[in-house]
Amino acid sequence: MVVRKLSRLDYPALDYLLHSDREWLEPWEATTPGIRTALDVRWLIGALLKQHRKGETLAFVIVYQDQVVGQLNVSNILFGSICSGTIGYWIAKEFAGLGITPKAVALVLDYLLGEYGLHRVEIDIKPENQASLRVVQKLKLRHEGTKLRYININGKWSDHEVFAITKEELKGSMLDRL
Repeated sequence: MVVRKLSRLDYPALDYLLHSDREWLEPWEATTPGIRTALDVRWLIGALLKQHRKGETLAFVIVYQDQVVGQLNVSNILFGSICSGTIGYWIAKEFAGLGITPKAVALVLDYLLGEYGLHRVEIDIKPENQASLRVVQKLKLRHEGTKLRYININGKWSDHEVFAITKEELKGSMLDRL
């Protein structure tokens, strides 16, 4: 399993996964209030790559057995006195529960809190998303509380549980926690 930078060449795989797994993914995807548009994966990849070039986002794909099986993004990247970012991720239903996602998140956390230079990273999860909650539990991330009506999901403002880690809390590698 590897995590690598998103590329335009990932379009066919991501387009297939995002469309074939709509029922699995849609309950957790952010939406813009009042706007319902068809999923445009080509536009999404272009927007992520543009944000990546500007340093606002880091966009990755998760590769397992030589195929793209999911995606991981780091958004809300701020340096200076804050030095933080927020991780979001998804994996195809077929590959859920195999330990791929916790490993991918661990690798990216090691990079962010090490070489990339962030001080704090958080992951925000809907309380109903048991699969994502298992990821942060396996990684032993600190629970900070609840953000009420934080992200618009499926046309509704949804609460999210906040999990985080700071550089000072990281002892060794995040992979060691698995």
